[in-house]
Amino acid sequence: MSGLPRGNLWNFGNLKEISVANELVSKLIEAGAHFGHRVSRWNPKMAPYIYGRKNLIHIIDIRETLRGMLRAKKYLSQVAQGGSLVLFVGTKRQASEVIQREATRCGMPFVSERWLGGCLTNFRTIRDRMGRLEELETIMNSEKLNGYSKKMQSALSREYRKIYRNLNGIRTLNRMPECLVIIDPKKEKNAIREAKALGITTVALIDTDCDPSQVDLVIPGNDDGIRSIDLIVKQLADAVLAGKSENPELMKTVPQSAPAAASAVKDAVSEMAAMAEKEALG
Repeated sequence: MSGLPRGNLWNFGNLKEISVANELVSKLIEAGAHFGHRVSRWNPKMAPYIYGRKNLIHIIDIRETLRGMLRAKKYLSQVAQGGSLVLFVGTKRQASEVIQREATRCGMPFVSERWLGGCLTNFRTIRDRMGRLEELETIMNSEKLNGYSKKMQSALSREYRKIYRNLNGIRTLNRMPECLVIIDPKKEKNAIREAKALGITTVALIDTDCDPSQVDLVIPGNDDGIRSIDLIVKQLADAVLAGKSENPELMKTVPQSAPAAASAVKDAVSEMAAMAEKEALG
């Protein structure tokens, strides 16, 4: 796109590093990571990360996006190598699927549906709800389920689906995370607030309408475009995996987002939901 900075953006020490940086810049531009919001919606604190404007849209300085992403990757790799947890957070429609997929791929917990108040600051209560989820799964995978009435089975199914949707991604969150990776801190303000209260580091993909002072490691970029989100979250997940690869013990025990029984439980839930629907219709 015309108006964007050209040429080598970094004074790296060798040609390979320059090549990698320029390749990432090309991918970021292709993904539309440089497109911000309308000028009228900007947060003045984002000024250092803005290159200019085009047709009333702010253009993010892609060099700042690259700098932020590389800093975040280095940090996340160190966190993962040390065996600490990284919690991925992105509940907006464009981010939900990407967050779930990439967090699972690198073996880290995630929140992709709804941030439950107290997820960090009231951690014990959240763990209690996790216990209820496991209790429901035990019921659904046993003969005990047949002892309940159709109405009770339907109620249990609804309860399970609600808890599963909200808590499944944080099954492996058995201790406080070292860091939160967030898509759109304006949308995830409650997660930011809890992380700050507990002194947990935040890494965020942040658009021109957000306040960068609320985030520890800023990655300025388009936080609404699926391609932009996908590219950047993949890069961050790769950094986590790279850190884990330095510690063979961590690679042996990559946590999963759900137990092996999850598939069977989902089948049971679907069956009960179908039964409930059939009952309701006639």
